[in-house]
Amino acid sequence: MLARHLSNASWLTKGIAILVGSLILALSAQISVPMYPVPMTMQTYAVLIVAALGGWTIGFGAIVAYLLEGAVGLPVFAQGFSTAAFFGPTGGFLFGFLLSGAIAAFAAERGLLRTWGGAVAMLTVAHLSVFVPGIGGLAAFLSLVKGMSFNAALTTAFFSGFVPFIAGTVLKTGLAVLTVRASDRS
Repeated sequence: MLARHLSNASWLTKGIAILVGSLILALSAQISVPMYPVPMTMQTYAVLIVAALGGWTIGFGAIVAYLLEGAVGLPVFAQGFSTAAFFGPTGGFLFGFLLSGAIAAFAAERGLLRTWGGAVAMLTVAHLSVFVPGIGGLAAFLSLVKGMSFNAALTTAFFSGFVPFIAGTVLKTGLAVLTVRASDRS
């Protein structure tokens, strides 16, 4: 895990590592399959590996930095969006990155990713956690902006904000597990 190697590094080195992590997240957002209302990107894979390899300070810090970069107007989100993305259909998913990253970083720092079973279980939980605020935020958007009843919005959010992403979630979680386990051997 990268965090072990950087644990005694200077704050400057850690700051650079956080910025590199946020750059990885920004680049992963540009690998996108346009879908409505939420595009499919490689961001969740990047969130998992940045948090799992960087741990709490660097990994989670990179996710916070990435979200702050978008909040101040840098076009780091999918399809070149910035601040407006927080208030649209993808806003809940962006906040879900914090939850996902926290789980992956916690698991990494507690040594829970050092076995195949632990890595599969914890990174699956971390990946799926993105969808909790994601679906909730999408449902709120559909209800408030599109005028749907909350029940209809929640159903629509589930079928448009989760179901189409199942195969990609399995694939990206699998890639994250392979990446984390391979890095643990180095």
